Amino acid sequence: MKVLNIIISLDPVNGGGSVERTFQMSRFLALVGVDCSILTTDLGLTVERINGLKEVEVIALPCFNKRFYLARFSYSKIKNIISNVDIIHLMNHWTFQNALVYFFARRLHKPYVICAAGALPVYGRSKIPKILYNMFIGKKIVRNASFCIAITPDEVEHFKSYGIDASKIVIIPNGITRDNLAKKDDDAFRKKFRISSRRIILFAGRLNYIKGPDLLLRAYCNLKDVLRDYQLVFIGPDEGMLSMLKQIVDANDVKDRIHFLGYLSGIDKSHAYNVSELLVIPSRKEAMSIVVLEAGITGKPVLLTDQCGFSMVSDINGGKVVSASVEGLQQGLIELVNNQAKLELMGNNLRKHVEKNFLWDSLIKEYIKLYKQILGVRDNESFINKST
Repeated sequence: MKVLNIIISLDPVNGGGSVERTFQMSRFLALVGVDCSILTTDLGLTVERINGLKEVEVIALPCFNKRFYLARFSYSKIKNIISNVDIIHLMNHWTFQNALVYFFARRLHKPYVICAAGALPVYGRSKIPKILYNMFIGKKIVRNASFCIAITPDEVEHFKSYGIDASKIVIIPNGITRDNLAKKDDDAFRKKFRISSRRIILFAGRLNYIKGPDLLLRAYCNLKDVLRDYQLVFIGPDEGMLSMLKQIVDANDVKDRIHFLGYLSGIDKSHAYNVSELLVIPSRKEAMSIVVLEAGITGKPVLLTDQCGFSMVSDINGGKVVSASVEGLQQGLIELVNNQAKLELMGNNLRKHVEKNFLWDSLIKEYIKLYKQILGVRDNESFINKST
């Protein structure tokens, strides 16, 4: 069976959770023997990223518009690509690539699924273009899918608002791998980035409004006397907020306790997670935070907002969920810091929950089960490397 995954980019720096999901999903499909390829753009695509997809064919269209990820394409080439696959997986919603592939999929009678990853609500900037997109093609793409994949139970309602029956919606959450963040060397990390021996509260994500780094920073500054034994470390690329965040730091005289390290990957990222005592996810809006899974796989507790699509953290005592506000984050920080035993217990609880429910080794079986159902393959029949 041949699977084609569609994503606007494979950029590990600015791509976000949907890019990481597509990367890992494709990699694990290939690992279990499925013939998998990715149609994307060349924006942010590196040799290292391609090498991480050893058995996956990456087809990169040249991108000429970075904001909307518009790409140059050949009609005959795209038609040929779609003709030679059995099933298509569309990621996100408001994309040129999804509309392009949908056009060919319908004409060539190819089944497809769509995983919007929380993108369906008309939210944020470009509201008018989004409304027009839905009017002309967006809703058709969703409604004509063989199945819609929600990444959290909350997202089911998003699909229902597009007129999708519950029987056509399946939930497959984001995943993680055990080896993603296995490296640990606290001394090397502190030395490399000139970070003191104070305990570390970590923020991991893009520095943009939706991710809420300003909420966390203001909460920390308001509690700077209570948190004198803690420092705040931000890892992630700047998307327009760094200058403003530094102004807050200067105004509150905490420069020696706040660190902006930029985008980290590989060993540096692993070291950052493992040296921290608490991860904070102050997002204003998010479908399902992958950072929660990254924290869990390293045995770290999380403080997150009720906008992250992961409220189960409270149910398993793996952290604390608060409102997406400065006041909410302050309350959470006060409750969690300076209680080492509580933090360790929460971290262990979250690790066990993530290992049980969110490893890609298990999640990829859900995709295979779904694809078999769509293509009419019996459960005991293999479709690995076999065109239907």
